[in-house]
Amino acid sequence: MRVQNLMNRKYPSLYSDELATKARAILRNRELRVLPVVDKHKHFIGMISRSDIMAITSSVSPIRAKGIMSMPRFIAAEEMDVIQVAREMIRSDEWYAPIVKSSQDYTYLGMLGLENLIDLFLKKGFAKLAKPLSEIMSTEPVTCSPDDDVDNVWRLMQEHSFAGLPVVKKGKLVGIVTQKNLLDSRVVFPMFEAKKGRFKAPSKISSVMRTSVISLKPASLVKEAAELMLEKNIGRVPIIDGKGKLIGVVDREDIVKALL
Repeated sequence: MRVQNLMNRKYPSLYSDELATKARAILRNRELRVLPVVDKHKHFIGMISRSDIMAITSSVSPIRAKGIMSMPRFIAAEEMDVIQVAREMIRSDEWYAPIVKSSQDYTYLGMLGLENLIDLFLKKGFAKLAKPLSEIMSTEPVTCSPDDDVDNVWRLMQEHSFAGLPVVKKGKLVGIVTQKNLLDSRVVFPMFEAKKGRFKAPSKISSVMRTSVISLKPASLVKEAAELMLEKNIGRVPIIDGKGKLIGVVDREDIVKALL
């Protein structure tokens, strides 16, 4: 199958000279993780992620999209094979690949996300969907505490490219905090405020985390996690034992990697 048959052709984009605050509004309102940026000729020139947006503290910031965008590690052409692209996305650690006409013509056509690949694998009924999550989960997940400062956790997420972290208290899962939670909370980070000569006491993770966490057991199947991710539009699922102790995490990348 070619990428052109699976990609999302309706995925929105932003012109490079449009305000970054517009990108923030689109990401929030449409619950997107990334937003491609194009020039006046509709050529793909960069991408804005939730983490890029978090650096903007003001609702009237004059920063343009081109001022915060970055180039993804992988860009796919519409004629490429889907499995080839999936492998390259995993190798590049990219959850989204912008799709262009060719390696010579960067006209933006749409987006391919790991969710599109997971949906394809579910529809095809791959045998590996029957694997237990214990075989594919990360067994030493990085976590945070409800009492941690949001500022410190955000910095940790930025440094290690984490889009979300389980929140643990005395070994037990009590919540999850994601880039989306932070973006929706409109929390202002002290490290940014300090640059303006002001300082505000940092918020605690307990004030922004989501406590209604969807979790699975290690014996649950890959298929169950894959279906949950699509149904709830979540990027990761914590894995807990019978006592509620966090023992692992499975994300979209783990699912796709297991099915390739």
